[in-house]
Amino acid sequence: MSIQRRRRKASPVHTVRGSVAFEAKMQGREAGYHGGYEDGYVRGRADVIASRPAEVFPFRQMHVLYVTSGKGYPYSPLDEAIAATLRTQVAEVTVIEPGQPIAEMAIQMKPDLVLGLDGMYLPNEQIDAVRENGIRTAIWLTDDPYYTDMTTQSVTHYDYVFTLESNCIPLYKELGCVNVHHLPFAAYTGHYHPLKTPSPVRREISFIGSAYWNRVNFLSPIMGNLMQHNTMVNGIWWDRLPEYGLYQHKIELNKWMGPEDTAAAYNSSKIVINLHRSHEDDSVNNNAIKIPAGSPNPRTFEISACATLQLSDSRDDLTKFYTPGVEIETYSSPQELLEKVEYYLTHEKERCEIALNALQRTYRDHTYNNRIHEMLSIIFP
Repeated sequence: MSIQRRRRKASPVHTVRGSVAFEAKMQGREAGYHGGYEDGYVRGRADVIASRPAEVFPFRQMHVLYVTSGKGYPYSPLDEAIAATLRTQVAEVTVIEPGQPIAEMAIQMKPDLVLGLDGMYLPNEQIDAVRENGIRTAIWLTDDPYYTDMTTQSVTHYDYVFTLESNCIPLYKELGCVNVHHLPFAAYTGHYHPLKTPSPVRREISFIGSAYWNRVNFLSPIMGNLMQHNTMVNGIWWDRLPEYGLYQHKIELNKWMGPEDTAAAYNSSKIVINLHRSHEDDSVNNNAIKIPAGSPNPRTFEISACATLQLSDSRDDLTKFYTPGVEIETYSSPQELLEKVEYYLTHEKERCEIALNALQRTYRDHTYNNRIHEMLSIIFP
């Protein structure tokens, strides 16, 4: 018996649906292709920039006794960056904790410089004893202007004061400090750099940091709009958000991220938001005279070192380090932040160019090699 197979004639409805599905599939494939191409192109250019030979700074035949902050994380990555960089620029580096007998060790080792980070746990009488023996001393302050109630009690005990906040310079000079210099932190490229391979977890928008009240109040009106995108927030206190329950699946609450995880998050994001803390928040600050904050935070340089577009709130000193619209983007209101987020998520080429410009500027001007060289040039001209 022969069996005849009859071909079913496709109906117009099936034909239209099939065409739409096929077209959508092709559009998705094309978008994926272009997205992958763009990502590979940017990573390739970023790798070229990051792989260029770094500037060679003078090597000094001297001994630096470096006293760490003693505070652990999140200060320990700063200690690591400074100590590692010092080792590339001076002949000998000794690293000790503030609880050790600093004066006794300095008198015994006779270093050319005793350098302390933060200094909150560093007894003033120890520094006085070091200076009495003719050894130069310097302090690099980490949190100006937020803890000036405490830093004003210690800065006069050092030969050189370096602060990341330019607005603190007049205050310290009024106290009698002769050598006060603005020296912000930087990007330690051992931690923060472009990754050659994409992260398996991709983000459109990232914010990493503590939920200080000024951040909560600023972001709350637009949080719903931001969360409509592939947005992730990391840090403590974000359950302060009025509608935290709606967004908690996109918030990694109370997670302290080390440099490696933070850099990976920056690399995997199209946009990273930087919103500085307020100098007027008495719930966390010790800044009774309300010295205003005008200088960029360390995160400014670390984000830029990962070849990622940074949207930062405007600060007076920011233009000394990056050119807005060329190497960074700024905002002054929640609405402006939201508008720029929407714009750069749909203008890929412009977003990538700014990110790459930021990377180039950071690797050229804003690494710890730059900062340590500047510090040593001031102390040992």
